[in-house]
Amino acid sequence: MTGALVMWMAAGFAMLEAGLVRAKNTAEILTKNIALFSVACIMYMIVGYGIMYPAGGNGFVPDISFAFMFGGDHSESKIVEEGLNHALMSDFFFQVVFVATAMSIVSGAVAERMKLWSFLLFAVVLTAFIYPVQGYWKWGGGWLQELGFNDFAGSGVVHLCGATAALAGVLLLGPRKGKYGKDGSINAIPGANLPLATLGTFVLWLGWFGFNGGSQLALTGLENTNAVAAIFVNTNMAAAGGTVLGLVTARMLFGKADLTMALNGALAGLVAITAEPLTPSPAMATLIGAVGGVLVVFAIVTLDKLRIDDPVGAISVHGIVGMWGLMAVPITNTDAGFAPQAIGLGAILGWVFVTSFVVWLLLRLTVGIRVGEEEEYEGVDIGECGLEAYPEFVGSRGAI
Repeated sequence: MTGALVMWMAAGFAMLEAGLVRAKNTAEILTKNIALFSVACIMYMIVGYGIMYPAGGNGFVPDISFAFMFGGDHSESKIVEEGLNHALMSDFFFQVVFVATAMSIVSGAVAERMKLWSFLLFAVVLTAFIYPVQGYWKWGGGWLQELGFNDFAGSGVVHLCGATAALAGVLLLGPRKGKYGKDGSINAIPGANLPLATLGTFVLWLGWFGFNGGSQLALTGLENTNAVAAIFVNTNMAAAGGTVLGLVTARMLFGKADLTMALNGALAGLVAITAEPLTPSPAMATLIGAVGGVLVVFAIVTLDKLRIDDPVGAISVHGIVGMWGLMAVPITNTDAGFAPQAIGLGAILGWVFVTSFVVWLLLRLTVGIRVGEEEEYEGVDIGECGLEAYPEFVGSRGAI
């Protein structure tokens, strides 16, 4: 059931991204979101799950197994043998919606100028190989788990992974036309539908209760029931703290209450608490989320100054704040240490960036990753999908 909530986050990402891009690029980004979810499910079934949870491996390199897609052994006797308290099929379903979440993060960062099919080819590699390997290191019993690295629900394994893959793609892709002037100016490119972006944020907020609560992996018995309740409360409080401080920080920096910063502040709070949503008090969870809300505003501004164009702020929300979430774990979890957290952070960042950069580069050298200048001006809806999301909206092509 919590996996179903996380699956609904796919709708949240789709609505958020559709609201923050221009009208002429809406249909294409919606196509990307439903396609990437499906690609993730298929590739994780074929090989990703077998890599992430292998029968063997040396802690760094997992075994590769294709057994799951042919049914595998998910009998009741197998569950008893392994001492599990949940069905093996439920484990796959819960994990597959996580890998789709990581890929969704990439979608928004490369929006409005990337070729659809190049994006989907990258999705194949990320969900089948790049994500599962670093997932194995932590959640599959690999070397990061042995080291004592803590990441309860995926500030690093999911969110930092997705943001790092996005950063590698954005660096090779380049900014949207007109985003940065030759004189060093930064030109705002407003999204077409902020009500839709706000709805998407609320959907993500709701889905996050499944994301974090479900990571307890059980709801039977007083201990698990108590834990899930605390996780729900802390997840909610962190989102609230991130929203308020994101809004306040924007007001202090820009003199206006920027809705997009409030939305990203909410998501930043959620990302920040994901690494450890159980051990903080509600007040501390609010504070952890609030720091995320402040960080995300400064991160978005800084990336713009560095001319790194991220239309939805995904790299800042999931990457920069994902790092904060990982390093905040030892503040409330006495079993965690800052050194293992830093090593885990660096390992995920290094692995995902290098492998993603290589894949993006190969795609750029072969099929290409960026649409033509005229196609970008007219909108990728027409060039990539042959239709528009708002066909009756006068002026939806070109200028908007």
